[in-house]
Amino acid sequence: MIRKVFKKRNSNSKLDAIIDKYHIPREYLSVNRNSVSKAVLIGIFFAFIPMPMQMLAVVLMIPFIKFNVPIGVSLVWITNPITMPFIFYGELIIGDLLTLSPINQDLDFMVELFTMDWFTTDFLSKLMEIVVPMYLGALFTAVVLSISGYYLVRYLWWRSVHHQKLKREERFHTKP
Repeated sequence: MIRKVFKKRNSNSKLDAIIDKYHIPREYLSVNRNSVSKAVLIGIFFAFIPMPMQMLAVVLMIPFIKFNVPIGVSLVWITNPITMPFIFYGELIIGDLLTLSPINQDLDFMVELFTMDWFTTDFLSKLMEIVVPMYLGALFTAVVLSISGYYLVRYLWWRSVHHQKLKREERFHTKP
């Protein structure tokens, strides 16, 4: 199933010309179980880390790990401007649970969060109160989801190959 989705790529002469012109190694575009699962691992990991230029971070991983770059870069967009607040708030809650130090979540805290008085007096202490649990939750979420995605892709790929093999054997044995 998943293998068929990635393997159904028609050869495009324009794309091949660009690849040849800029000397892009084929392994960065290859579609096999290892490269796709590594791309999912890296893409999901950087998607859940709150940082600017997540796609650049994925591209900077190219010299260290060989993976399918287009898939890795596109997975970063799991956290897009629409989903980002919900995901980062969830990571803040997870980090809050991991640090065992509850964040002051009353309405007064949320109202005074962006006032000028807050920026001038309590900015650094309140910011650290939010940033540490958020990044701890983000790191935990990124590691758990990226490893889960890695093994899920590998399992689905294996299952697809195994299912295809069984269908081929069944077709071979049923012919008169």
